[in-house]
Amino acid sequence: MFKFLTTKPLWVNILAGVVLLLLLLLLFLGSLALLTQHGKTMKIPSVTGLSFADAKKTLESQGFAVAVQDSMYYDTMRPLQVIKQFPEPDNLVKVNRTIYLTINRSQAPLVPMPNLVSMTLRNAVVLLHQFGLKLGDTVYKPDFARNSVLDQQYKGETIKPGIQIQQGSSVTLVVGSGIGGQEFVVPDLTGLTYLQTRARLDSFGLSVGVVMRDHDVRDTAEAYVYKQEPAQFGDDGQPNHVHMGQTIDIWLSTQKKNAGDSTLPQPSQP
Repeated sequence: MFKFLTTKPLWVNILAGVVLLLLLLLLFLGSLALLTQHGKTMKIPSVTGLSFADAKKTLESQGFAVAVQDSMYYDTMRPLQVIKQFPEPDNLVKVNRTIYLTINRSQAPLVPMPNLVSMTLRNAVVLLHQFGLKLGDTVYKPDFARNSVLDQQYKGETIKPGIQIQQGSSVTLVVGSGIGGQEFVVPDLTGLTYLQTRARLDSFGLSVGVVMRDHDVRDTAEAYVYKQEPAQFGDDGQPNHVHMGQTIDIWLSTQKKNAGDSTLPQPSQP
């Protein structure tokens, strides 16, 4: 072969080299087009609303690759349901194109409980929705703060701000309904524990106001009431009266003091 090349004119060798190079180039381009299926496009099917498993099976059977791009949570959708896809359905793309899917989470994420106490009911509902939570029951309680949130409850118990709960959970709000028109004698709280005091005031549609503790009180729940404002009787010996929704301030001590016996009729539970 070497002798063949040396016996031919230079221009013949150059021409043969160019032809060979062109043939190799054409062969390479033809193979590349075959391998990449150049010019072959397919319409993307719609998989929104399908489960991730069904969507992946549908796309891969038509020559597409599948990847999860993001996940969100909607309690109105099935777990792992496809929420959206990119590129969108009916677009023409090359075969082997990757279709990115956004799916619904299988479990609700945890969110911190916001502080709704003292907010208006309207603002509290807006903030609940911003945190992905729902308004459950609305319980109205006589109180000065009309339409103001007095307590926030989850599964029947007061829930503190910052506690992690599942997104989509229902929260019960206790809301002030204003001062009631019913007037009655101030109940005597002397000698009751703090927990007993709260229970008794609740039965009258009243609530605890300011709580003042002696310096040695460590456990408020088991401390005893020895003074209240307003008291059951005034300085003139006449009974004081309150309306539903009002508050009563109390003073707490570690020592139980005898409650004054009252012959005044007490109102029935409202």
